Amino acid sequence: MLIVEQLQKSTVESLTALFSQTFTEKDFQVNQTKPEFEGDYTVVLFSLVKSLKLSPGDIGNKLGKHLIENNPSLFTQYNIIKGFLNLTVADAYWMEVLQKNYTDVCFGKKQMNGKKVMVEYSSPNTNKPLHLGHLRNNFLGWSVAEIFKASGYDVIKSCIVNDRGIHICKSMIAWQLFANGATPQSTNTKGDHFVGEYYVKFNDEYKKQVEELITAGKTKDEAEKEAPIMKATQQMLLDWEAGKPGTMELWQKMNSWVYAGFDITYKTIGSDFDKMYYESNTYLLGKKIVEEGLQKSVFNKEADNSVWIDLTEDGLDKKIVQRKDGTSVYMTQDIGLAQQKYEEYKIDQSIYVIGDEQNYHMKVLKLIAEKLQLPNAKNIYHLSYGMVELPTGKMKSREGTVVDADDIVDEMKKVAQEKTEELGKVKDFTVDELTTLYHTIGLGALKFFLLRVDPKKKMIFNPEESIDFHGFTGPFIQFNHARIKSILRKSIVNGESSIVSGELSVISGQSSAVFLPLEKELIVALEQFPTIIQQACDEMNPSAIAIYVYNIAKIFSSFYNEHSIANAETEDKKQLRLHLAAMTANVIKSGMGLLGVEVPERM
Repeated sequence: MLIVEQLQKSTVESLTALFSQTFTEKDFQVNQTKPEFEGDYTVVLFSLVKSLKLSPGDIGNKLGKHLIENNPSLFTQYNIIKGFLNLTVADAYWMEVLQKNYTDVCFGKKQMNGKKVMVEYSSPNTNKPLHLGHLRNNFLGWSVAEIFKASGYDVIKSCIVNDRGIHICKSMIAWQLFANGATPQSTNTKGDHFVGEYYVKFNDEYKKQVEELITAGKTKDEAEKEAPIMKATQQMLLDWEAGKPGTMELWQKMNSWVYAGFDITYKTIGSDFDKMYYESNTYLLGKKIVEEGLQKSVFNKEADNSVWIDLTEDGLDKKIVQRKDGTSVYMTQDIGLAQQKYEEYKIDQSIYVIGDEQNYHMKVLKLIAEKLQLPNAKNIYHLSYGMVELPTGKMKSREGTVVDADDIVDEMKKVAQEKTEELGKVKDFTVDELTTLYHTIGLGALKFFLLRVDPKKKMIFNPEESIDFHGFTGPFIQFNHARIKSILRKSIVNGESSIVSGELSVISGQSSAVFLPLEKELIVALEQFPTIIQQACDEMNPSAIAIYVYNIAKIFSSFYNEHSIANAETEDKKQLRLHLAAMTANVIKSGMGLLGVEVPERM
């Protein structure tokens, strides 16, 4: 049991014994003591004043005395500052934490709890490459999935591929018109980029045709509807839904090019999935549910044959679920997939990692699922995140608007190489080792920078700022991990030393405390790792892990600059610091692992 949990439990027991009333952990707050005050943890007393009809000072004195008398192995002293009871935790407790956990690479992770969670992320369209927004989505979804795993859940990582619809037909029509039989192989182009170029060509041609029709006397609205390339695209969508052989063959061929490209990107960025869903398979199930919804009067059919749901009584508006020509909309597919996920996996929670521009869509989806009484509808959760942008003028893509994920990753490796070479500490690395290192630093910097911000907030990604070996960055943490591993290679951690028996000698001329202030600060912070994982899980917020691991690296850096490990005052002190270093390295590696960031052994 962690010290916070023990303090909460002991405080409930002491209050009950002292005041003959029933108390719970919700009746008071426990916080870490502020650095300017003496103590490790603080019980906030104000909420107890009314029920006990005593001053905070009186409550604090009675409670502090009782806690120490009844928990001598946990608490050694207390002080009261206004309404705050500050308690000092016994060094023996911190020593026990260190002894038990310094080699435990699973420290902080929980046993399986029997609950299943599905995390859906990435959700690409098969008409263009992954872009910067997809990177935040992938990193966030992957990390949340790993955090849930660490918290004891059985997790299924899923991806819905938007492989059909009008946007896919646009690339297909453009390829027919302009490709002259070209392929990714014949042009030496990555598949997703190749298909994306034809999506751009479609838009260029469409704009040109619209302008020509307007010049010929059509209104803008008429021109947009009557442009030949758009009419051909709409016909292709109908042909696809009818299963026309030539259309299906082209669709499968172009999608296969895109999937080959996606696979390369996913492998590069470390994204993986347990289950792939395809809209081309799920939209039919959605159409079936629409029919059932009509029978239940959840939906209504308009005169033009389109199907809608009226959500005005729920504070929303009317939403189309099927077009007048019988073709599907995104909502149709999402309704079908929501049911399919539950039927296949009997999940307890279904998490959708989707940008905040879809907040309304997801609100409607959950509401429709509830009205249709789909199983587990109430446990649909939209993990909404803000858009990510680049500083003006940086890393523009070939289209000049959206930045490709592949281009960003390549740029990050390049910046990592430049920054590392400036430091001049890698002269003994082989070419292969350097290639791996630049990838690890570059991708680590990218992931950490995108995950260190609360998902709900919009953010600006600055490649140069993200690879700073001294700031709130992945490379700073990676550097400290590598530094620790270097120390541990040079000095042996002795498992049989006096630290294991708890008989650490006291250094002459120093305080009788086993831990010096920075050593104590480090072990107190390390012990909080399980709490941080649980917090990140509860909030579905990897930034809690990022902030925590950065603070651990920062505390270790201060500790290392202040105290020698190799030339410690005594052998016992050296072993204490080596044990602290070993546990710090494990926590950093584990925490960064939950973010999908690798930490090198050497830098």
